[in-house]
Amino acid sequence: MEHTQKTALITGASRGLGYATALTLADKGYHIIALARTVGGLEELADVIEAKEQTITLVPLDVTDEGGLQRLCLSIFERWKGLDLLVHCAVKAPLLTPMDALVDKDFDSTMNTNARATARLIALTEPLLRVANGTAIFLDDPHDGEKFFAAYAASKAAARSMVQSYQAETANLKPRVILHQPAPMPTATRARFHPGEDKSTLATTADEAKRMIEMHL
Repeated sequence: MEHTQKTALITGASRGLGYATALTLADKGYHIIALARTVGGLEELADVIEAKEQTITLVPLDVTDEGGLQRLCLSIFERWKGLDLLVHCAVKAPLLTPMDALVDKDFDSTMNTNARATARLIALTEPLLRVANGTAIFLDDPHDGEKFFAAYAASKAAARSMVQSYQAETANLKPRVILHQPAPMPTATRARFHPGEDKSTLATTADEAKRMIEMHL
C-alpha cells in the first residue's frame, strides 16, 4: 500500500449505524469515505469529524447507482491504491405488506437496494480490498417467515446468501468477509417496522458501532 492512513468506505453513512460507525472509525484514525443519498446528513457528519481534525470524503450517491459506484471505486484506486475496510450499512425498509398486496415496484426497489447493490459492492470493492488485505463487513437482519416482511426478508436473505458465498470463496484468501447481525437499535429502519416501540430498551447506534468494530477489527 502506498498510503499510510487506513481508509474505510461506509455506505448509509448519513444516519443510524452508518453514521455512528463513521464516527467510531474516524476516532480510530481511519480516513472516512462516507456514502449516502442524504447530503444534509453527510455534511453534518463531516462537520463533526472535521471539528476533531479528522478526515473525511463525502460521496452523495445512491448505492443502486452502478455507474456512480464504478467511478467511486476508480477514484479510490487512483487516490489510495486500495481500501482497508468496507462497512455496508445502506438499506431500504419497505412498507410492511401482506403477500397478496405486494407491489412489483416496491419489491423491485427493495431487491435493488438490499440485494443487487450488495452484489455490485462485492464485485467492485473486492480488488481494492484484496490489494490492501482489507476487511468487508455486511449487516444481516433476518426476518424470514415473518408475516408482512416478505419483500424485506427476501432481499436480506438474498444478500445474506451472497455474502456467505463470498465468505466461503475467500476463506483462505483476502479480503476477510464478515456477516454481522447488530443488536436492535432505534434507527429509522426499525421505527418503520416497530412504530411506537419503547426505544429505551434498545442499544444505541454509538454503542453498537463500537461493539461491531471491536468485535471484528
